Amino acid sequence: MLIKNATIYDAVNKEPYKGDILVENGKIKAIGGNYEADGEVIDAEGLNAYPGFVDAHSHIGLDTTGGPTGSTYDYNEMNDICCPQLRGLDSYYAQDAAIPDALAGGVTTVATGPGSANVLGGTFLAIKLYGNSVEENLINPNVAMKCAFGENPKRCYRDKVDSARMTTAAIMREALFNARDYMLRKEAAGDDITKQPAFDMKKEALIPVLKGELPLKAHAHRSDDILTAIRIAKEFGLKITIEHCTEGHLIVDELKEAGVPVAVGPTLTNASKLELLNKSWTTPGVLADAGLQVSIITDAPVILQEYLPLCAGQAVKAGMDPFEALKAITINPAKHIGVADRVGSLEEGKDADIVLSDGDVMVSDSVVKYVIVDGKILVKA
Repeated sequence: MLIKNATIYDAVNKEPYKGDILVENGKIKAIGGNYEADGEVIDAEGLNAYPGFVDAHSHIGLDTTGGPTGSTYDYNEMNDICCPQLRGLDSYYAQDAAIPDALAGGVTTVATGPGSANVLGGTFLAIKLYGNSVEENLINPNVAMKCAFGENPKRCYRDKVDSARMTTAAIMREALFNARDYMLRKEAAGDDITKQPAFDMKKEALIPVLKGELPLKAHAHRSDDILTAIRIAKEFGLKITIEHCTEGHLIVDELKEAGVPVAVGPTLTNASKLELLNKSWTTPGVLADAGLQVSIITDAPVILQEYLPLCAGQAVKAGMDPFEALKAITINPAKHIGVADRVGSLEEGKDADIVLSDGDVMVSDSVVKYVIVDGKILVKA
């Protein structure tokens, strides 16, 4: 495939440039020059070319569209506040009616997984938004371990085991302490099965977290919850990303010192609970200006997945640099979920995930004309 005469916004160079994109075997073979090819040619004169948009925090395919209340509730386990052994992979429904709409809006890759009812809720997966099964376009089955602080685990388990923020933190620490003890005993036993501890699926699931192979994906809105998540990660030497980060603009210096990636949103909603009172479209721009790696997220279906670029536009309207906003829905979320070697920018060697639009995708009246994923035209308007 050859895309001719596009105005290219590659999420690498701040200024767009005119040129062609040559695609071969599902990858970008060359970009920016004037090329010839024997295959399909798209004349993109007057169109903007963007990387396929990436959402670092979604529940699409798990919190699915349609059906009676409760019939599609496959994104939270409501019987166990601590369940790291769960995998979002096993609840993902490739026929979720929201997926074609998301793809038509230019969103090609998401990290999706468990919700925030549980202190530890299981793993997120990274997947491209097409295909008939979760295996067909899976990028990584385990990109992060979901954990949650603040009002959600308190609300969901108030009558069972959790009614205070300090209880949430204690449950998290206990799980990590127990898993670390289990891991060390396994290592000490070596291959001697008679000395190994009895198999424990929950503790097994946390070993990659303790080894730094799998980051914690920490749901935290309020500033104190954000700092508690960072504090616990430091105590155990863990990698962590901050999800939602609603009050991040109130603790900019602390976040800079911690150096953690942040995913901001969902902001295109009302303040539905107390910890959202300081929600603001200025937050992504403030954190980006401070030098943090900022992603903008929908938390779909809280915000419809296809509105991801419009959320970036709202951040620009509130003062965010347009290039930083573009990065916040492309290369930054790709880095956030560990898939930037394949997606998130238009560069030679990367997957040919390309969005062609008749205008600025962050402006509501622009129309996505083509969505190309892995070198295949999946949407043509």
